[in-house]
Order: sequence, then structure tokens, then C-alpha cells
Amino acid sequence: MVTVGRRRGFVTFAAAAIALMQISYLLFPISAQQSNGSRVVPAEGYCSMYGICAQRSDGKVLNCANATKAVKPDTLFSSRIQSLCPTITGDVCCTVDQFDTLHQQVQQAVPFLVGCPACLRNFLNLFCEMSCSPNQSLFINVTSVKQINSTMTVDGIDYYVTTNYGEELYNSCKDVKFGTLNTRAMDFIGAGAKTYKDWLAFIGRQANLNEPGSPYLITFGSDFSDSSGVKPLNSTIYSCGDPSLGCSCGDCPSSSVCAGSLLPQLNTETACSVKMGSLKAKCLDFSLVVIYLALLCAFLLWGLLYRTRGRTASPLQAKPLRNSDNKSNMNKNGKSPHDSVQVPEAASSTAKPSNPSIVQTYMSIFFRKHGIFVARHPLRVLCVSLLVPVLLCIGLFRLKVETRPEKLWVSPGSEAANEKNYFDSHLAPFYRIEQLVLATSASGGSEAPSIVNDNNMKLLFEIQKKVDDLRANYSGSKVALADICLKPLSTDCATQSVLQYFQLDPKKFDDSGIDHAKFCFQHYTSEETCLSTFQSPVDPSTILGGFPGSNFTEASAFVITYPVNNKVQTTGKENGKAMAWERAFINLVKEEIRPMVLAQNLTLSFSSESSIQDELNRESTADAITIMISYIVMFAYISFTLGDRPSRWLLLFVSSKVLLGLSGVVLVMLSVLGSMGFFSAIGVKSTLIIMEVIPFLVLAVGVDNMCILVHAVKRQPDQSNLEERISDALVEVGPSITLASFAEVLAFAVSAINPMPATRVFSMFAALAVFMDFLLQVTAFVALIVFDIRRAQDGRIDCVPCARITPSTGAGDGGDGQRLHLLARYMRDVHGRILRNRAVKFVVITVFVGLTFASIALSTRLQPGLEQQIVLPRNSYLQDYFDDLAKYMKVGPPLYFVVKDFNYSSASVDTNQICSISQCNSNSLLNEISRQSLSPETSYIAKPAASWLDDFLIWMSPEAFGCCRKFVNGSYCPPDDQPPCCQLDQVSGSCMTSKTCSNCTTCFLHSDLDNGRPSTTQFRDKLPWFLDALPSSDCSKGGKGAYSTSLDLSGYESGIIQASAFRTYHTPLNKQSDYVNSMRAARDFSSKMSRDLQMKIFPYSVFYIFFEQYLSVWKTAIMNICVCLGTIFVVCFIVTSSLWASAIILTVLAMIVLDMMGVMAILGIQLNAISVVNLVMSIGIAVEFCVHITHAFMIGTGDKETRARQALSTMGASVFSGITLTKLVGVIVLRFAKSEVFVVYYFQMYLALVIIGFLHGLIFLPVLLSLCGPPTKWAKPKEQSQPPSASSIIY
Repeated sequence: MVTVGRRRGFVTFAAAAIALMQISYLLFPISAQQSNGSRVVPAEGYCSMYGICAQRSDGKVLNCANATKAVKPDTLFSSRIQSLCPTITGDVCCTVDQFDTLHQQVQQAVPFLVGCPACLRNFLNLFCEMSCSPNQSLFINVTSVKQINSTMTVDGIDYYVTTNYGEELYNSCKDVKFGTLNTRAMDFIGAGAKTYKDWLAFIGRQANLNEPGSPYLITFGSDFSDSSGVKPLNSTIYSCGDPSLGCSCGDCPSSSVCAGSLLPQLNTETACSVKMGSLKAKCLDFSLVVIYLALLCAFLLWGLLYRTRGRTASPLQAKPLRNSDNKSNMNKNGKSPHDSVQVPEAASSTAKPSNPSIVQTYMSIFFRKHGIFVARHPLRVLCVSLLVPVLLCIGLFRLKVETRPEKLWVSPGSEAANEKNYFDSHLAPFYRIEQLVLATSASGGSEAPSIVNDNNMKLLFEIQKKVDDLRANYSGSKVALADICLKPLSTDCATQSVLQYFQLDPKKFDDSGIDHAKFCFQHYTSEETCLSTFQSPVDPSTILGGFPGSNFTEASAFVITYPVNNKVQTTGKENGKAMAWERAFINLVKEEIRPMVLAQNLTLSFSSESSIQDELNRESTADAITIMISYIVMFAYISFTLGDRPSRWLLLFVSSKVLLGLSGVVLVMLSVLGSMGFFSAIGVKSTLIIMEVIPFLVLAVGVDNMCILVHAVKRQPDQSNLEERISDALVEVGPSITLASFAEVLAFAVSAINPMPATRVFSMFAALAVFMDFLLQVTAFVALIVFDIRRAQDGRIDCVPCARITPSTGAGDGGDGQRLHLLARYMRDVHGRILRNRAVKFVVITVFVGLTFASIALSTRLQPGLEQQIVLPRNSYLQDYFDDLAKYMKVGPPLYFVVKDFNYSSASVDTNQICSISQCNSNSLLNEISRQSLSPETSYIAKPAASWLDDFLIWMSPEAFGCCRKFVNGSYCPPDDQPPCCQLDQVSGSCMTSKTCSNCTTCFLHSDLDNGRPSTTQFRDKLPWFLDALPSSDCSKGGKGAYSTSLDLSGYESGIIQASAFRTYHTPLNKQSDYVNSMRAARDFSSKMSRDLQMKIFPYSVFYIFFEQYLSVWKTAIMNICVCLGTIFVVCFIVTSSLWASAIILTVLAMIVLDMMGVMAILGIQLNAISVVNLVMSIGIAVEFCVHITHAFMIGTGDKETRARQALSTMGASVFSGITLTKLVGVIVLRFAKSEVFVVYYFQMYLALVIIGFLHGLIFLPVLLSLCGPPTKWAKPKEQSQPPSASSIIY
């Protein structure tokens, strides 16, 4: 996920950096003189400095050290002074030249502070008093002079101000925004000063030659002796909250006007809790404990009453009921090997048979006819049944796999998708990120050393040269970084690197060394020499990492970012050049740059925009061998469990069913391929989840059905002919197979209503695959069983049917078909007997219900999200990259608040409802964003927003007289420090003033504006000027580059701007929950602002489209689970006509799902699309654990205890061997997968499903059925003993 800050708006900052540093110098030359260097006696009406005497070698003027009486200006000069310095009246201590210099330089400060008139006025007064005050000598003392050309010039002064004056001055300006950089103006005019002393110290420092700043030292102080006569400056300071100089709430959050509009804090809800002494529990947890204890008491009471009633029953009322298994296990003497079970009559009354449902009756008739037909025509059935899936497999030629995350996890009509499309189409797609992170490593438990040293800087220059020289091949042409990189001013790439402090020039590094970089860490906003090649300040927090607080010199990591232009994808080839260069870049890093970095004992992590997709594609083949081994292991077990255990080992070659098991697996895979082929043919793309999950799902269902069918055939008497054995077996298990399969198919089909593409497509593919598998099981696989029985009867060897042992030794299919195999006998005689014990039943019910309640409590602790490291292969280079991002990055992802249909007409209030400068509404959008940035822990907003609207209004303001200007002919006139107003000196690189723009005037006078706001026509005409204006020292508010993509000018002439974006930043987001919560907070904020302002506002960040699913993942999961469970309940009720049985199945399935979610919480598995798919799939597999046992219980004879043991003996063994053991051996192999996603979401979740399903299906469900199972619905033997004639079979 992108975590680097967007730098597109940084192009305006070059001029800003110069301007603000020079503002401290612009007024200093206007100081006074000191005659002969002697100390001036402070007195009213006297100056300490007067006039300009000389210049430094760099051209900065120096004041005369001349103690003289203040001079009375003429009327014109006095009015000019009043226009800029209204507090200066009467005599003055400045000449016309000094004042002209002051007036010229002031224009550089105005764009930074004009949004807060109080701050601007206070700031200007500080220098007006120092330059022109008639009482200058009272608070200014020349402490150092220098002789230049026989003239004494000022080299240092003391400037006395009161502590109160300094604090109030600082407080009026400390919160003023500089929106273009998403920061405060104090970062520019005070180098980020935290106190007034720091600010004044920065202003007063003496600048070196050719550096912006004061040409002499100014020492601000408040300490002086009473006898000195000094009267420190203590003139009026205007509070930023003064209504007469209305600063905006964004510039003055402490204003009383703003306090009432502060939005309530977001995400501050506290969970309900119950406290008992020192124990504290959530209300939900406490409620669950109370309910559980109440249910436990009720169960105990019911057990005692039932036991008492059983004891009072007359022994004569007991009837002997024989286990139906004993009927089929009579010895030759006709006696049962087991004792009769005495059951009270009251209990046996519940075992009286009721009529089967109509659906079951028709299914029994159908399966009897179907079994006879298949037994008679196995080859015909096999060929016909295989024809359809084979034909569907032809569609695989059109198979396409969707790997784009936005197409997998985001609904096409989702809010995030619509917002992204709107942003991309109206503004511009977010640029592509290529990034390197170099870091030092800690050793011996100590902190990592600083990375800022000469050797590492030289290494960066070597790396930069290799990147610049890199050429990628795209369609026969060579692509370099310069061809694709982001260029804000269409000249240089906006590379974010510490090397930008040297303008990427190694010669400048050789001249100035590492100390210059350390200097720029603190003065990047104010020093011209620290500007980047693309003429913008580079924030050290975006290019360094691992530093404590703001101590950048102790950084342990370099972060190098290459922003690359991005284009809207329509054909998929728009970004072809960029993707080709990105892959070449990754190869370069792996093969050349990484060895260089490691040789310096540094670590390196890296990424490109296409890295995630490339690594996900690689992951799809990374575990192919592991998956194949898993299938082979499952196949081997299937072949083993389907076979018989003959008394002589020689017969093992005949009784084994390897070929039958292999054929069954082929049928399962054929159903999966047929499903994929069908949907591929109609244009539905497949996904990696389908390829990885559905085979396991269908194999689990298919193997279970295979075991049930084979075991059912084995249970039939050998004396019966083949047709009877097949038909009787299908009548016995066919309805339960049908019930389970149709429940699964409909559950998956209904789940396809889910809007999330990955889940929806999975449900569609799974529904068709399970349905086709069911059809193949009851047709092709039954036919294969017929062939296998014939083979065994002929004594032919398995897998080599052309060879046979001898008819005498190989006759039969492996032994007495009536003899129960070992697992069935265990289920009946051991497992079943244990579960009959009343104490065991009590423990089972108590434990399982308790685990369900515990799982409910645990499930509330599930966290939405999907860690990127889990999705990627373990050996992916991105693993280290994401770790380093979380460890080192100090800047969060950019956040845009997009306003739709902004009405800028003078009749609309939209302008004042958005802006954050003077006269804007206190609850405007930008003011509220600024307030939210004051509580980043809840709002996740790190900075005030960069506002093109604020900067445009300031740019147009008459106070910013260096910005919006026009020639006499009405065309745009740039600032004086831009061509054609100045001519570039090729030698010095400076711009020499020309007379071309001498007649330029400001665009508007105050009288031309309506309460400081432009008219509709003025707004419409000057907006293109602003967006095309370059920033510079004389006007740092030019919009070119900074806001080129911040608004959509299509059709703006009508007075409506369709899309307008205001950029800020999220706080650093290190966890999945941070991403989800930040998105939720931004949306909540936008929704409230939209309601309050009656405007259309939405937030946008590049990661929103991937994380939107987590805002509603709980809703999605619950909806899918409820739909699946509801569908299964309806199907079970229709087939069984038993509300009781359907409710029991529903209850057990719900418990299995809840326990799965509880295990997820314990293992730390997050809730996301993959886990939701797994939960839906777990319901499908859980049906196999429940339906067969319940159906066998319902068609059994005897009381509940007896029928529960029958169900365990017949279906329990098949379910255990068909699902539990098969999936167990296959899932264990996944533990050794290379991808963490397989280990976490497939191995752990599948293993939990197998264990939980086994425990509920073969322990809890039999106990529950034995206690409160539905009545039996077995049919009379007469109805099933007469097979229909062949002529009555209709196909």
C-alpha cells in the first residue's frame, strides 16, 4: 500500500522558501546609524540608524550607523508610510529608498500571512517600528559597526521588545497555515519555531554571503538596566481572534468564534462494560455467561426430572428392542451376538415410525429404478454422464484469471469504486510509486546507528546514477526514468531523496559535504540552497526514517521515492512503458544495487507499483508442488479407505480399489474443470481462490459421497444379485446424498448475490461444481462401482484388470458384504457405547454449548483486514519492504477531500463554506479539516489541507500586490522576478530586473471586490491565470504544478466546477486496523460536512478502494452465513418434512460456524474476503458431517439411543473416513506451503474445520439426537422389497 506523501503540490515552494527568509532581511536594511560608533543615548524623537550607506558583496544594502533626530516626511511620503505602517505617524527614521526597499520586500511575506490579517499586521509592525519609528533609539541600539568606503555601517544591533509583546506576536501567527505545503507558515517565517524567542532568534540571525536573511546580526532581548533609558517595544498587538481583523478558524483555532463550531471527536465510543470488584468484563461477555449458566441449570433440572420419571416407570412396560445392526449380524444359528436393549415404553413411543415425506418417497422410488438401470447399463451411463462435463471443459480455452485486486475485492458499483472513477476521470489518477529504503541495522541490542554520513551519501549518488542510466525495452523503444516520471513543472523529475539537498549533483556534495544536508534538515523551507531540482522544498520526514522526534540527523534509514505518471486504464496498455521500466528497475535493484548496499553493511528493501501484482502472479505457481502433493496424499488415502481388508494378503490385489478411487478423483476434478469451463465460456473470469479452494471443497464432498456409496454397497448381502445390491444401496443413501448436495448447491448459489466479486464468483463456481459432482457421483461413479464389483467377482487385479489371480481365490469382492469393517464396528461398539453414558452426555452438552458461547464472545474480537505480508510469498522481496515501511515511514498516505459541483458564483455561499482565510465561515470545510488535524489520534488527519481556493483568493487579493497583475493591455503580468519582467543572467543565474513590467498594476482594487470576494466574472477570468502562474519569491502562491490537477475546469464557465480536491495527509498507518479506522473516520467526517454545508463532499485516498470491503465485511460475512444456513434449513425441511430435524441440523451448523470464528480470533486470523469464503465453504462441508448422520438416524428403527448408534455405525464411519481423515491428510501437507496465506487461511482454517466438524458431527450431534432427536421415518420393508421391472424404468 502506498504510504509516501504525494508531492505534486510542492512546486510552489521554491519561491516560498526564498521569500520568507528574505523577509527577515527586507526590513533590516532600514535600520539607523550610530555616529563614530559611540553609544546613542535613548531619547524620544531620535534614531539609531538612518539611511543606506553601502552594500555587501552579495548586493544586500547596509544601513548607516547614524544617530540623528527623526525627520519629518513630506505629505506623499507620509501617506505611503501610512498605507503600509499605520502605527507610524509624524517624524520617521527612514528614507524614501529604505521605505521602497521595505515595500518591495514585504510582498514576499504577504502571501504567507494575508489569510490572517491580525498576524500580517503584527508582523509588519515589528519591522515598520524597527525601520521607521521616530523613537527608534528607545528600543534599538547599534552594538557593532563596520567601516566600508570610509563609512560606518551597521553590523549588529540589539532590538528590545517586552516579553508580553513577543509572546502575543508569536501567538497571533503560530497557527497560520501555509496550505500549499500542508503545513504552518511558521515553518517558513520561523523555521518551525516553538516559542517567540526561537522565532525572533531565527529572524535576527546574520546571513552568510549569497544566503537569504539579514545582512547584520539582530539580537532581540527584553533584559536591560533601568538606568540605560531603554524602553522596549510594547506597541499594540492584535489577537488573531480579533473580530476587526478576522482570521479564519484554521489560522486561529483558539478564537472564541471557532470554539463553538468544533466538531465532536470521531471514533470515541467506549464499549459497555460490567465491573465486579477488581474484575471487569464486557457487557456481551457478562450476558453470555449469565445465559450459559441459566441454560446449564435448566439442562440439569430437565435431566433430573427425566431420570426421576424413568425410575418410576413400571418394569413391565419395558419392551425389548433389538439394534437393527444385530439383524444384519445374526449368526448362523439365528441369534444375535448382542444383548437386547431394554427401553422404557415411554421412550420407545417416540421411536414409532411415521410416514416418510413425499419427497423422500419419490426419491426412494427414483433411486431404486436408477440403481437397477445403472447396474444393467453401466457403460451407457458412464459415457453419457461424462459427455456433458467433457464438453464444458472446452470452455477452458477461454479461461482468464483475474489477478487485479480492485477487480477481485471491490464491487463495481461500490462507493469506493465510484469515487475512484470520479477522481481519476475528473482530476488525475494517483501517480505510481517506485521506492528504495536503505537502513542501518542494530547490533547487540543497541539502537541502529545513524545512516547520515559521507560514505552512505556517496553510495546514494552511485545508486542514483544507475537508476538514471537504466533503460527498459518497450515495443522496440528504450524507456528511461525521465520519460515516465512525474514532472510538476515539466522540467525535472520530482524524485524524493536526500540528494535533492544537493540538487542531485555530486559536485555540490563534494563542495559542501554532509553538513549541508544536516543544515537543510532544519531549514529546508527557508534556504534556497536546499531546494530540489524541481524547485520545491523537500520535507526530511518523507526522505528519512527511524529518527526520534524531529532529530533527523539520527535517522537510520534513507527513503528514495520515484513518482511516475499514471494513466487511467482502459485497454490495459496505457501504462505499458511505466510497467516495463518498473520490471527493469526491480531487476537492476536485485542484480546490481542490492550487492552494493549489502557491501556497505546496510539493508535494502524496494518496491515498484507493479510489484504486488507480479508477486501475486508468482505466488499462484509458488505452491503448485505442495498442492499436488496434497492431492496425491488424499488420493492415496481414498484408495486405501475404499478397499477391503481380505483375510489373505494375496486377495489384497483384488479387493483394493485404487482404480476406483482414482476414477472417483478424476470425476471430482472433471466437475471442477467443467464448472470453470462453463463460466469461462460465458466470459466470467476465474480467480486464484477458485483454483485453490474449490478443488478441496468438491473433493471433500465428493470423497464423502464416494465412501458412503461404496460402504452402502458393501453392507448389502452377498446373496443379492448385483442389481439389488446397487439399487438397495442407492435407496439407503441416495436421499441423504441428494439432500446434502442440494443444500450445498443452493447455499452457494444464493451466496452469489454477494456484491464482492471474489466471493460472488467463488459461490457461482462452487455451486455448479458441487452440482456436477453430485450428478457424476450418482451416475458415473455408481457405474464405476458396478465395473469394480464385476472385476472383483472375476478375480481381476486392481489397476491391471486384464490380469487375474484365479476364480477360486478371487471370487467375491473381498469378503462377506454383511461383515462390518473395523471403523464401523468401532463406531457402534466403542464410540456409540461411550456416548450412551449419561455423564458423558452431560459433559458433551455442557462443553460444546460452553464453547459456542465462548466463540460468540471471541468472534467479536475478530479484526477486519488482510495483512499484505500474508498474501505474498514468504521469500518475496516485498516482505522486507512492508516491514520497513511500518518501521521507518513517518508520513501517511495523502488524503483528498473532493467537492462536487462547487458553485463559485457571487450569488452562492459555496466559496465561504469551503475556504479558510479571512471572512470565511468558521465551520467551513477547510477550517474543520484544520481542526480535525489537531486531534490526529481520532481523526487520522495529520495536517491542514492544501487549498487551491485559499491560495487563489490570496493571489487575487490587492494586498498580494506581487501576484495577480496585468499589463496595460489587460493580459497577465508575472511577478517581477520572472521573465519577461526580469532577464536571467547566465553567469550568476540570478534574474536582473527589466523595465518590461514597470507599468503592470494589480488586477483589482479593493473597490472592485465585493467584501473581499471576486465576482463570478472575475473568478472565471482569473482562475486560468492562477493555475498557469509559476510560484516565485515575489509571489509564492502561483498555482502551476501545485494545483494543476486539483480541479476540473471542464465547463467551469457556467459557474460550476465539477470536481475540486483539497489535499491533506493521513497520519502514519502501520496496521490494518489503522487503514480501516482512518477510512471510516474520513467518511464520517465527510458525511457530516456534506449534511452541514449542503454540499457533495467525499474523501479519497489511494488505498480506500482496497479497504472499503472491511467497512462492511462483518455485514457481508453475516449475510452470507445467514443466507447459507437459511437455504440449508429450507432444503432440509422440504426433503425431510421434519421441522425438528431441520432445526437440529441448523443448530449444529451454526455452532460449527461460530466455533470456526472463535478459533479465528484465537489464532489471530483476520476477517476478509478469503476468510468469508472459507466460512461459507465450511458450511458446505459441515453439511456433510450433519445431514448423513441425521438422515440415517431418521430412517433407523428402535429408540433414540439405538438409532443414534445405527447412524454412527453406518454413516459415521463413512463420514469419518470420507471427510475427516481424507481432509486431514491433505490439509497437513499445506503446512509446508511457501505462501503464508496457505498456512494461515487454508492450513489453519481447514484443519480447524475438520476437527470442529468431526467433533460436532460424530460426538455432539449423536448425543443431541439421542436426547431430543426427531421420530423415525422408516418405510415398510414390503414397499422396498419388490424392485420394479425393467420396463417400468423411465430415463
